[in-house]
Amino acid sequence: MPATISTTRPGGRSARVRAAVHRAVVEFLAENPAEALTLPLIASRAGVHPTTLYRRWGSVAELMADVASSRFSGDIVVPDTGSLREDLRRWAADVATDLADPDVLALMRATIGSGPGGGCACTADRHAQLTAILDRERSRGGTAPETLHAADVLLGPLYYRAIFVGQPADPGWTAELVDTLLK
Repeated sequence: MPATISTTRPGGRSARVRAAVHRAVVEFLAENPAEALTLPLIASRAGVHPTTLYRRWGSVAELMADVASSRFSGDIVVPDTGSLREDLRRWAADVATDLADPDVLALMRATIGSGPGGGCACTADRHAQLTAILDRERSRGGTAPETLHAADVLLGPLYYRAIFVGQPADPGWTAELVDTLLK
């Protein structure tokens, strides 16, 4: 029987280029306003030719969505305390902590402002985490709100406070959000 040859490379030049470009975007946004970001500037910082970026991402909006999706995927562990209320409190506090990071805020603002898909890139993993918590509660025989309602009550205020008000969310406030959801 012939051996199967894999055409997918787990690393290599492509992975190095992607990592360098992502790093260049984050560093650029830490030093400059998002409006100044262009694909040629990022290419120069990453040490690659602009054509590489245009071929792979096509636009600043697509690049920002990829960087945000990468950054916001899997960085928060979904708690499992056995209690929906406590799981949501810990999760919301972790999200609030993440949103307090100036580099995270710069990336989020730039991604949201880059195009219509920007907001989804910043929240997709959060919705998946929230769904996992709520589904787990249902599998234990408990009742849980729908994900969209939970996102409106929990993520809406957290993101609003972080992005527009610039006011940090303390653990007591995030616990109150959870209590409001579970009334």
